[in-house]
Amino acid sequence: MAKEVHAHSVPGQSENAWEPLVDHLKAVAAKAARLAAPFGGGAMAEAMGALHDAGKANPDFQAYIRGLGPGVDHSTAGAVIAVERYGPVLGRMMAFGIAWHHAGLANGRVPGGGLSSLNDRLAGCRPHRLAPEQDVAPASANPSAPVLSEGFSHSFSLPFLIRMLFSCLIDADRLETERFYAELRKEEVDRGCPLTIGDLRGRLDRHLSQFEGESGPVNALRAEVLAAARAGSEQAPGLFSLTVPTGGGKTLASLAFALDHAERHNLRRVIYVIPFTSIVEQTADVFRTALGDRAAVLEHHSGFDFGPGPDKGRRAADDPEEEGPDGIAKLRRAAENWDRPIVVTTAVQFFECLFSNRTSPCRKLHAIAGSVVILDEAQTLPLKYLLPCLEALRELARGYRTSVVLCTATQPAVTVDSGFKGGLERVRELAPDPQGLYRRLKRVTVERIREPLGDEELAERLRAERQVLCIVNNRRHARDLLRQVANGLNDPESTRHLSTCLCAAHRRAELAAIRKDLKDGAPVRLVATSLVEAGVDFSFPTVYRALAGLDSIAQAAGRCNRNGELRKDGLPELGRVFVFSSPESENRKPPPELSQFAEVAASILRTHDDPLALDTIRAYFQRLYWQRGREELDAALVGEGAEPIKDILEALRLYQRGQDYPFADIAKAFRIIESPLVPVIVPYRPADDPDAVPRLLRDLDYVPAEKTGGIARALQPYLVQIPRSARNTLIAAGAAECVRKGELGEQFVRLVNGDLYRPDVGLDWEDPTFRKIETGIF
Repeated sequence: MAKEVHAHSVPGQSENAWEPLVDHLKAVAAKAARLAAPFGGGAMAEAMGALHDAGKANPDFQAYIRGLGPGVDHSTAGAVIAVERYGPVLGRMMAFGIAWHHAGLANGRVPGGGLSSLNDRLAGCRPHRLAPEQDVAPASANPSAPVLSEGFSHSFSLPFLIRMLFSCLIDADRLETERFYAELRKEEVDRGCPLTIGDLRGRLDRHLSQFEGESGPVNALRAEVLAAARAGSEQAPGLFSLTVPTGGGKTLASLAFALDHAERHNLRRVIYVIPFTSIVEQTADVFRTALGDRAAVLEHHSGFDFGPGPDKGRRAADDPEEEGPDGIAKLRRAAENWDRPIVVTTAVQFFECLFSNRTSPCRKLHAIAGSVVILDEAQTLPLKYLLPCLEALRELARGYRTSVVLCTATQPAVTVDSGFKGGLERVRELAPDPQGLYRRLKRVTVERIREPLGDEELAERLRAERQVLCIVNNRRHARDLLRQVANGLNDPESTRHLSTCLCAAHRRAELAAIRKDLKDGAPVRLVATSLVEAGVDFSFPTVYRALAGLDSIAQAAGRCNRNGELRKDGLPELGRVFVFSSPESENRKPPPELSQFAEVAASILRTHDDPLALDTIRAYFQRLYWQRGREELDAALVGEGAEPIKDILEALRLYQRGQDYPFADIAKAFRIIESPLVPVIVPYRPADDPDAVPRLLRDLDYVPAEKTGGIARALQPYLVQIPRSARNTLIAAGAAECVRKGELGEQFVRLVNGDLYRPDVGLDWEDPTFRKIETGIF
């Protein structure tokens, strides 16, 4: 009797326990169809799922999984069959995802990104045909996708649909492989959340009801904003804006709109996109408190990279058998698929998944369809890639039943109505009278200090205040200034520090202590980076802000007299905000990616007195966005030739003939952060669970490699992100080490020299050999 044809083997067990190929193809096809249903791509996704592992029917592959031969390419066969069966348009669209469902989307015409081209793969493959009982692909795969209807743009819409279908295939394949091995082990898989959008809406209603009837003009204004946002939820899905000055309650108002809107229009989840990693956990905590459930809110940022495993340096990116004989290797990648009703993530994660070609970022892409996406501080969209980002948002709203909310305190920004050529159209405002809100929420005066302030003079000013916040532009400046302030005080414990050198759990504890001291009237002199400028609800009477973009200055002002609580002789008093710059010699400039914003702000402030006035903000954005040429708003260099294409949208137009889209080149070009940071696990000991980090690290020592995703989530509060070069230096000095490097590569790196993580400033990696004096005493 002929041997069964299998998709996956099971180490240490007989072939009776292995997964038959036809079972895997059917399961992935059905799952992919369900994932693609929200955007009408179910028929195409089903066909892709049914063909993705067709090459495993090859006797050479069957010998391989039995340990009787080398690995062979099992992905290209299904791509060839797709083109033959479904034609040069639909079939080729499917072929991209099928051929590259392990390595990532490749270019259509020419090699790039370490991958051969789709043309080369198709031309070099003569597929082993599926037996009739294994061929479960439908005869027809015509999509009913609304993406191909009104407003269809071949150059952007088709490659975007290819990405979406690719996402559905990857997630379906991973989920079904995960399910197969979990059932063998009789294990539960932690996926999804039992609470519905309706459940969460009811919980939010109960949370908001406790604020009803609160007195004061600020609370009354917040109630108006909330009511207007909720009333707007009845409108049809599409593009919206919520323009509310800082302190106007837009975070919970936007969440209330999103849940109401999602329930009204049968949308699946809310994705809250935040500019900075450091604010993700703060906003997630606000939502968990408001919704009364931790499992419903997924906090996802760049904590751990589940890309190719430890063999990355030894194997080609398009190795024909990168999956491994048992299929488990692919489960080490793509740990996240955004399967919760509320997702809080970063702009980097969100937009890079829209333009990436890697399987890990692309896996979650389909989850955006049929959702409400809230872009917090929408004016911070990456300037270098502004046009492709806007095109992606337009496409999501047009073809994928996605409502996008531009949530900001500093409009105008990126709409056609505000004068931005190529901006978003038909954007509906949810806030009641944004200009009136600005006038009613004026709680501060802003003064520009004309002469540069050195650290010594700045520290003297901060020491003279009982409660003061100072925001600077980089972590080193914050650390140095904190120590200078503390050195001149009789009560140095009144100095506080908040930056991303502190892990998230440490920041939460510091925030709680700061809020308590502010409430009790105790002295608080806080030196922080920009992480406090959004999603942090505290209020100081005086704020100092190093020169930055006007949107950052407005956010800093939102931490001053936030609730209009300042009084003098029983009458309302305005808070004080000072904008300063540091001497050039002190090397206190903003990071390179923010310097342009500060320079534009400085030029605008030479002719405008009030940095927060609406005409000042308008002039700032005119100079920053509107008057720039196209080459500065889509400045990616796509391609590796002598004359690379100048931008992403032009690349898609150039290669649309024959569907030769350069996916790998675009992914390489689209990098919001040029030098991405990498995580280090630090030994912070929270008061409520001081053994948390050691316990999780012990678990990490023994858990199967493919099941590290849950521990990675649990470790996120104890990570500090630093430059890769700095982490390499720590490892080389023995101050940090990789956990199970042979199996997990550099995904998990823990700090060994605990003296480098300090209670006042967090992780200080400048001297990896530093040891406290008492550490060396035996």
